[in-house]
Amino acid sequence: MSEAYFPVGPGLGMEENFLSLDDILMSQEKLPGRAESALPRLALLLGQGAGSAESVPEGSKLEIPLWLAKGLHDSKRRIISVELPKIYKEAWRTVFSADANVVDLHKMGPYYYGFGSQLLNFENPENPEIAQTILQASILTFIARFRRIMDSSQNAYNEDTSALVARLDQLERALFQVGQKGLNDFQCWEKGQASQITASSLVQNYGKRKLTEVDG
Repeated sequence: MSEAYFPVGPGLGMEENFLSLDDILMSQEKLPGRAESALPRLALLLGQGAGSAESVPEGSKLEIPLWLAKGLHDSKRRIISVELPKIYKEAWRTVFSADANVVDLHKMGPYYYGFGSQLLNFENPENPEIAQTILQASILTFIARFRRIMDSSQNAYNEDTSALVARLDQLERALFQVGQKGLNDFQCWEKGQASQITASSLVQNYGKRKLTEVDG
């Protein structure tokens, strides 16, 4: 008999949760980079050739999946170098600071917040500045968009919400769903359709134990 699937939440910060579907999908997002040495038998995987035996020449520009970039990145051996994706560069940070609510995060990168934190795994000469900027930009963008997300989720009862979530990052979509669930649960409670509230088994067992102590 098949069991119901319970979603597993993504990891936090630089850590991934390999049981999370969101983190698995995020690891497929690509990073711009450069081959600092020849990469044997990776041409087909990286879209640089037609055969599985072909190598990627040194100096080649690459689009590398996050999972592979993390595997190839080595601070001691210069195998690949990773560049900052354009959505985290200064020009886009200016757009976010001007009006974060108008930005289509899902089109630019469906895992904007999580993917940004993963960039801290890669060492760059300006890494401290990049790390600080990414975190600040992500936090400010999230704060600016959070209120509108929750307002939208609380004012869309029994409506088509596809347009409301179209511009949202996956984390923001999860927050929207939480808001929607809270609204639906409240509406059911108002209509008397909520399930009856009962004491948890822990409370019931505690009460029985106390009665036994009193009787004894």
